[in-house]
Amino acid sequence: MSASESSTAANQPLKGPYSTQAVEESIKREQIGLGPYASRPQGGPVTGEIVAPVKHFGLLSLVGLAYAILNSWTAMAASLSIALPSGGPTAVIWGIVPSFIGNLAMAASMAEICHVYPTSGGQYHWAAILSPAHMAPAISWICGWFAVAGWWALTATAGSLAGSLITGVIALLHPNYEVERWHIFLIYIAYSLGACALNIFGLRLLPKINQTAIFWSLTGAVIIIIVCLATASPDFQSGDFVFKTYINETGWNNGVAWLLGLLQSSFGLTGYDAVSHMVEEMDNPHINAPKTMILAVCIGASSSFIFLICLLFGIKDVDVVNSSAAGALLESMYQATGSKAGAVCLQIFPIIAMAFTAQGLLTASSRMSYAFARDRGLPFSRIFSIMNRNGVPIPSVILTTSLVIIFGCIYLGSSAALNAILSSSVVFLNISYSIPVLLVVCRGRQILRPPSLPAPTWTLGPILGPICNFTGLAFTLLTTVFFLFPPDLPVTGENMNYAVAVLFFVFIVSMITWVVDGRKHFIGPRDLGALLELARSEVDRTSFTHPHAHAQAQAQAQSGHPMSTIEQNPVEPKGARTGL
Repeated sequence: MSASESSTAANQPLKGPYSTQAVEESIKREQIGLGPYASRPQGGPVTGEIVAPVKHFGLLSLVGLAYAILNSWTAMAASLSIALPSGGPTAVIWGIVPSFIGNLAMAASMAEICHVYPTSGGQYHWAAILSPAHMAPAISWICGWFAVAGWWALTATAGSLAGSLITGVIALLHPNYEVERWHIFLIYIAYSLGACALNIFGLRLLPKINQTAIFWSLTGAVIIIIVCLATASPDFQSGDFVFKTYINETGWNNGVAWLLGLLQSSFGLTGYDAVSHMVEEMDNPHINAPKTMILAVCIGASSSFIFLICLLFGIKDVDVVNSSAAGALLESMYQATGSKAGAVCLQIFPIIAMAFTAQGLLTASSRMSYAFARDRGLPFSRIFSIMNRNGVPIPSVILTTSLVIIFGCIYLGSSAALNAILSSSVVFLNISYSIPVLLVVCRGRQILRPPSLPAPTWTLGPILGPICNFTGLAFTLLTTVFFLFPPDLPVTGENMNYAVAVLFFVFIVSMITWVVDGRKHFIGPRDLGALLELARSEVDRTSFTHPHAHAQAQAQAQSGHPMSTIEQNPVEPKGARTGL
């Protein structure tokens, strides 16, 4: 950038350091995954023609991926023992309503941001874009660490639940069988390694697998509902039991106990940001990613609501459900059917569904790790930012799998420690979701319509937008605080909620790595190019009058900073759309 151009940029803040044409080129690149750093296969050319990432996922496979990750009815049914003692059937059924409203509001708020800025880093990219210039790297760094840690922890939940489901089958068929931690651990490892193999060697199969996942899960829910209702008839529980019964065995007062029971439904609806990390592997990400985020929450909540109502009608003894070694879901189906063989056959549906969930979680988590490493947010980022020619970030897949196995090893020593890691997934992801939405609320909704960007074609509007933002933030704040509480009183070493310690540990690690490396090398998302510079300058117009911001723009242009490459080497990608 010449001195005259710099002077012009300084005097005309609405244009920013890049021309409108350059900004539009950057937007086109990002929306088809062709940013300067965007998913270029390892060994591909770094100059000249840019290698486009392969588009593996269509809308149906994306919905399947998102639903496989949420796997809502299975997750909620398998964790019935959380809500039944902490609010009873009222928490199980009616707890879905506030969880649905809160998560849908947050998903819609994030979908609106994703429509304008569809980038693979998801919430930590958006945090950098929407933050004031001088705070963007630090805020993005913290958001990125909580997002990555949340996804690592969430990935561990699939194998853990699968282990409980399978050992529950053995416990039901053999009353003298005692579940050992290492039994669950072996199943946990098998699911984790199977997901790893699929992600590395079966990438082309994943879209079909994800399409199969949603049909398998919903079909399984329908079959279980029909069989349980048919076999339990006419000896159903009363409507008062299903919709009005309140149970509190926690030691907390009734209000706190009911709020703690929301962990069951919130766990079944978290992880909807997964598709935002897959934008470089999908067509029309500015449309498909936001649409999928909202659909996943709606499908998950509605299917779970119907399933759990039907399941509760077939329960004969709620105390046995809470304490059964077979697990709450299998014991509920056994009480409804009166047949061990029938209940075990029905259990096959959630057992296989958890295999779909394991690969889906690993897919999204590895892409999140890859994106953060590409921006030098992780230690040894040069290794974990490698992607092969088939579009698989193999080091990130292996990193996530290794961490999941380490979490499983912790379970061998302490079930409370692993439960803290698993419950932390909801808390960490909630924090990462809240940061970009909070920035929109604090800085104003005009932040989503920078002057040099084409007007978005989908928006929540001036009324629904703030309602969704505040509703999502309020629900997230409330549940995040209460999900750090111990589930029972009095508190002991066995029932202590160590999620507080895990939260503190991740925060300290993010701070230490920021001081040691991040503040020197982390500049925020490196694949946003001119779009990031636009967001830092035009959204925060005062940054152009700040001498440091102007000097930074000049230095970047003169030193070949990655943000300047788009203007210097614009490429018109085929099929790029002309507006948002």
